[in-house]
Amino acid sequence: MSSTDHPVDGAQQATPPVVESPDAAIAEAEATTAAVTPEAGTPAAPTPEQAALADPTGEPAADETGTAPSPAPLVPAPAVPSPAVPSPAALAPQAEPVGDPTQWGRVDEEGNVYVRTSDGERLVGSWQAGEPVAGLAHYARRFDDLATEVSLLEARLKAHTGNPSEIKTKAQALAESIPTAAAVGDLEGLAARARAMVDTADSAAAEFRAEKAAARAAQIARKEALAEEAEKIAAESTSWKAAGDRLKAIVEEWKTIRGIDRRTDEALWSRFAAARDAFGRRRGAHFAQLDAQKGEARAAKQELIKEAQRLSTSTEWGPTSAAMRGLMERWKEIPRIGRDGDDDLWKQFRAAQDVFFAARTESDKARSSEEQANQKLKEELLVEAEKLDPAKDLRGAQNALRKIQERYDAIGHVPRGAMRQLEDRMQAVEQKVRGAADAGRIRTAPENPMVTSMRAAVTKAEEQLAKAEAAGDQRRIDEAKANLATRQEWLAEAEKSARR
Repeated sequence: MSSTDHPVDGAQQATPPVVESPDAAIAEAEATTAAVTPEAGTPAAPTPEQAALADPTGEPAADETGTAPSPAPLVPAPAVPSPAVPSPAALAPQAEPVGDPTQWGRVDEEGNVYVRTSDGERLVGSWQAGEPVAGLAHYARRFDDLATEVSLLEARLKAHTGNPSEIKTKAQALAESIPTAAAVGDLEGLAARARAMVDTADSAAAEFRAEKAAARAAQIARKEALAEEAEKIAAESTSWKAAGDRLKAIVEEWKTIRGIDRRTDEALWSRFAAARDAFGRRRGAHFAQLDAQKGEARAAKQELIKEAQRLSTSTEWGPTSAAMRGLMERWKEIPRIGRDGDDDLWKQFRAAQDVFFAARTESDKARSSEEQANQKLKEELLVEAEKLDPAKDLRGAQNALRKIQERYDAIGHVPRGAMRQLEDRMQAVEQKVRGAADAGRIRTAPENPMVTSMRAAVTKAEEQLAKAEAAGDQRRIDEAKANLATRQEWLAEAEKSARR
């Protein structure tokens, strides 16, 4: 025994929509996440917040017939969902049962099933398979199937996850078929919901188009911003490594931006590619220039190395030391050519300088030893000179002092620190002998101070001439003779003036 549908008022009862497999309903329900709530005995569509939003730039998939797939009956899903990922069936909006089906229909004693409408009762079928309550529930489930299909369309329309034109067509078909459907429930309310979708489909389509346009504009703006950034990098950046890495990152980000028409996308890509190429050319020119500068710097440093090697054997310590310092200053002014190249060239340059300065150091050591020996010789002469006693033998002391001075002057350089002390000691001996000579002269009336000064100048000039003759320095001898002659002339003139 089974239930049968009956015609109403002599007309053939409209065939209710075919209920497809659960898999078909699940496929269409994947775009939504919330369950349907009943209102006045009919399921209500989920709100846009409850429905899963899809990419507004994507095109909705349509079946070959252009009609919405039928919802699945309210039966338990055979598959057990994973604890981490909800099953597609759980994501589909589930219409709650119509509630107490006796509010919307009844089953008479013969098994005829009726639905109540505003126009009165209408026969929707016959139930001969068991208890009348089971028959009423059977036709209530058919209503639930229709309500689920309407809820799916409402969710898709509000969430803009489908083509509004196709949704409008499916909603129109439902609005026409629901009033005569073999189901028990608020058919009129459900049909009104379907007609409402037909009325709002056009505005939804406009919103859909606006959202797609806005999404497309946002994606275009993102790529325009990336293109502008690349152009700025190409024009200004000198951080070559960081800028190159950023351009690579822009390419990866570019690949994730979709939903732009081909013509605009190609134009933006052309901008980016041109900027990237310009940056590459500028970076290449920069490093080419660096290579050229490094070549020039290498050549300049090699010239300094050759000059330092040439000077390394010089024994003109003073001038060569100054020249080496000049080479060092010039080296510092030349740009670096890289750590490895600079290190090798610097070792060669420094090696040449080390040869010279090592030789100068050895020379200084030898000269220091010689000067210390000279100091010792002069100190021995000074000891000998300091023993002279002009008070006992003035003439002998004068002659001995002159010979000592000749030997003293013939000795070479002494350490700079000892030079002043030695000269002071020799000058003290000279003053002692000169003082004894002045004291031995016959004292007469006080001489004219001018005559006395001129006579002292002549004496000193004679001593300077004697020293120059002892040293054998012809230049000093000539100068001393000329100085002595001048002093003698001045003395003669002073004596004449004093006798007047």
